[in-house]
Amino acid sequence: MIIYIPIIIKLGLGILCLIVQINLMGKGNLAPSSAMDQVQNYVLGGIIGGVIYNESITVLQFVLVLIIWTFLVLVLKFLKENNRLVKRVIDGKPITLVHNGCINVRECLRNGVSANDLMFKLRANGIYEIEQLKRVVLEQNGQLTIIQSGDENIRYPIIVDGLANNDLLEILNKDSDWLENEVTKQGFNKISEVYLGEYLSGRINLYGYEK
Repeated sequence: MIIYIPIIIKLGLGILCLIVQINLMGKGNLAPSSAMDQVQNYVLGGIIGGVIYNESITVLQFVLVLIIWTFLVLVLKFLKENNRLVKRVIDGKPITLVHNGCINVRECLRNGVSANDLMFKLRANGIYEIEQLKRVVLEQNGQLTIIQSGDENIRYPIIVDGLANNDLLEILNKDSDWLENEVTKQGFNKISEVYLGEYLSGRINLYGYEK
């Protein structure tokens, strides 16, 4: 029985570390929406599974590995939330598959999206004709964001986590100066103060970090 005590301790510490990371990082990694969420789950699972039954690795060494990995995850989370370039490198960027009714076949093939996959996902959203689409975007989690022609059909955030959505600004034929002006009209000093901004039929709804 005594020989199983280190295994039990390691298992308990692994579960505790998993709970702590989920609470520190948010619940996003329970249903991964980015590459970082996926990597975090895989690596932590590998660390816990690979170390529990390895008698050559002591409990102290196991604790140090868990602390180092948690620290690295927190550092990457901070950098991702505060730097657009780091966020793009870690999570990748949305890919435009359809623009103004035309399919970008090269991007579809480059990202492993077959014609059958594309049409299946469009039909699932009630879309049967490519030419009625203004833009179709492949998100980092593999889902499609579909924007039909006409401002009334645009239901895509114009500001997310304090960052302007430049793709949507391009669709609307607007620039960052216009968005900054709209933001100040609603009592904010700058775009970075806005947690989420929605564009709905020519109207912008803003939700600030502190409001």
